Amino acid sequence: MSLSLIYVLFCSGVQVSLLIRRDLIERAKDFNIILDDVAITELSFSKEYTAAVEAKQVAQQEAQRAQFYVEKAKQDQRHKIIQAEGEAEAAKMLGQAVMKNPGYLKLRRIRAAQNIAKTVAASQNKVYLSADSLILNLQDSSFNKLSLGK
Repeated sequence: MSLSLIYVLFCSGVQVSLLIRRDLIERAKDFNIILDDVAITELSFSKEYTAAVEAKQVAQQEAQRAQFYVEKAKQDQRHKIIQAEGEAEAAKMLGQAVMKNPGYLKLRRIRAAQNIAKTVAASQNKVYLSADSLILNLQDSSFNKLSLGK
């Protein structure tokens, strides 16, 4: 039996005990009997009641779990929307930068060439590549003529 079920049953038991005490005191007054205290030493519930309380708790936990999944899905959706908006803004800014300054493309080619050179240099294999075939020949005159049209 789970702790929360025991707690619910205990609280129910206390409530039932108080109700019984009150009813017994009221009933005893009809016979001119004064009760100082009523002690219920053992109180048990039927298996059906216990099962019903447990089923209710399981249903509540499943509802909370479902609510958690819904909230998580909403947060994931918001995250993806914000990420997509950021990527769109970055692409827009990149396009504007290229339009204003074609030198940005040259800088990107230089950085790409540097990254490829580092990767090839760090490799244990010997690799022979033509800069022309990779379109990375930075010494070529066509590199200096790079524009948006080419």
